[in-house]
Amino acid sequence: MLRAKNTTGLVFFPAFDWAISPTHPEREERLLYTQDQVLEEGLMDIEGIVELKPDIVTVEDIQRTHFCAPDPESVCTESHFISAGGAKTIGKAVMDGVIERGFALVRPPGHHANRVVHGARGFCNINIEAIMIEYLRKHYNVDRVAIVDTDCHHGDGTQDVYWHDPDTLFISIHQDGRTLYPGSGFLKEFGGPNAVGSTINIPLPPETCDEGFLYTIEHAVLPILDDFKPDLIINSAGQDNHYSDPITNMNFSARGYAKLTEMLKADIAVLEGGYSIEGALPYVNAGIIMAMAGIDYSKLQEPDYNPRFLQQPKHLSREIQKACEDAVNLWKKRDEFKKTVRSKPNCETRNRQIYYDTDNISESQLEVVRICDDCAGALRIDSTADHSRRILCVHIPRKACPACVKQGLEWYDAADPHTYDHIFLQDRPNDEYRVK
Repeated sequence: MLRAKNTTGLVFFPAFDWAISPTHPEREERLLYTQDQVLEEGLMDIEGIVELKPDIVTVEDIQRTHFCAPDPESVCTESHFISAGGAKTIGKAVMDGVIERGFALVRPPGHHANRVVHGARGFCNINIEAIMIEYLRKHYNVDRVAIVDTDCHHGDGTQDVYWHDPDTLFISIHQDGRTLYPGSGFLKEFGGPNAVGSTINIPLPPETCDEGFLYTIEHAVLPILDDFKPDLIINSAGQDNHYSDPITNMNFSARGYAKLTEMLKADIAVLEGGYSIEGALPYVNAGIIMAMAGIDYSKLQEPDYNPRFLQQPKHLSREIQKACEDAVNLWKKRDEFKKTVRSKPNCETRNRQIYYDTDNISESQLEVVRICDDCAGALRIDSTADHSRRILCVHIPRKACPACVKQGLEWYDAADPHTYDHIFLQDRPNDEYRVK
């Protein structure tokens, strides 16, 4: 009998009751075709591949990561609680030793959801990977985490959640933001003043093929991961880099995804985007499962796969090589860049304009972080959405020093309830969430 080398857990949650519209690319069929393919190929009959049922996250789990205005129940459906719960289920199973690796095949996705949430953007309401990570940090004392986002779209929400966290390395490989939503993810976005270099963006040119993606993993991602030495590696496994995806412009194949998965050796993968429902997702998901389980995927192939049409021009290879060199150089010189960032006036503040394309909401943010050499820094976010809701969000980081705890509490206590609709405090050292 065929046996998986690595015990691999799977969670399927197609979210039958949630869709932006019946014909929207983000709909339940994204996973139904995959379930059929997995069953037809007999993957669930392989010893060592097991299916787990999704847990559900609590309000407290969400509030450990997000400031939801006015509350999580207002911005989430039941499907969002279960989708994040599917990732949580996989995370718990890995930490408990029930499985060695796990893949949460769930929807709705989450990597465009910021720390502050007024609604849905990029089909995402809450960040399911971040909620899982912070749950594991609370309950299993996980410290250093690396997130490698291989979705074609830049994971701007995950970047925002961990912008100030030096213990979370966020690496995003994506189609150049000049050519694709959300229009971000450039090398100069490398983390806040207390966490310079903890964010690494590697934008790739349109029409990048297997060769370019795998080169990026080998020559940029793996060396940085080896240096960072994370306790856990999480793959935000978006599949819209596939050559048949209807809303992107890349040329990655199912076998290429499988090889990337084999090279990355992530402990946990969480499905993000991917909208070629019949032509790509069943094959890419099967390839990821096989690679995680340590099963031969050399015969994996899409019905229309033709390698002659997926050859990478030399000029693209040169662009990709340069992008990788720049990313590795940034990582190596992060301490030098940190000094440069902190020498600039007002480096502790960020003014941001955020558009929620799915829900048509515009948000203005003024963010202030306390510059600190001992922790991630107390964080204050003054946020106003165009439906006339103004909120103040105060975050005391997980490993806050006494000075940052004091600063966070002062910001919260001094906030005028007449100025804001809601005032939130996220006190991570005490795992408390307050509202006034």
